[in-house]
Amino acid sequence: MSELLLKAEGIYKSYDDDNGGPPLEVLENVNLEVQKGTITSIVGSSGSGKSTLLHILGGLDKPNKGSVLWGDKDISLMNSDKLAEFRNKNIGFVFQFHHLLPEFTAIENIAMPALISGVPMKEASDRALDLMKRFSIADRRFHRPTQLSGGEQQRVSMARALMNSPELILADEPTGNLDDANTQIILDLLFELRDRDGVSVLLITHEKNIAERSDTILEIKNGTID
Repeated sequence: MSELLLKAEGIYKSYDDDNGGPPLEVLENVNLEVQKGTITSIVGSSGSGKSTLLHILGGLDKPNKGSVLWGDKDISLMNSDKLAEFRNKNIGFVFQFHHLLPEFTAIENIAMPALISGVPMKEASDRALDLMKRFSIADRRFHRPTQLSGGEQQRVSMARALMNSPELILADEPTGNLDDANTQIILDLLFELRDRDGVSVLLITHEKNIAERSDTILEIKNGTID
């Protein structure tokens, strides 16, 4: 039987209307569970609340009401410093738009999470290079993001997400801007993380064929999951 990694209970999220109208209700009583060593896909139409939910589960945003539980820890109650430390150690993020730092090389971008957590430069660089070799981009380690293709940038982003050996990868449309060949590479890497490393993946996607490969598919409609 799978072991529970993350549990969200009664998540509500709304945003104030800048024009003084009623609040925009984005999430309403969302409940979900993520098991260790599984891939869970969240599907839904544009504007259904998928990305907002992912940000809340990853501690990038806080719900108006509800809990995000890792074991006995409710991360929605943590202050910003504790939450940043928790994210750095436990969660890797992969976004559709890679958010790589343009002034740093690929290997420096990958090493950044470890450097932030206090790992010495040599150790962080060695780990980053190992990840680049695994993802077949070691020959691009001294290139800056603008010198990389979209597929290479996404592999750098994935390597960065794995830098601190997180238990969970949160991936928001990670193949949204890629061609078919690079989409397949990224998907194969995500499934390899589950099968080889036991990493859990929570994946937002619009693509049915991707979701169907997952262990669990959750559909969000009008801000809630049935």
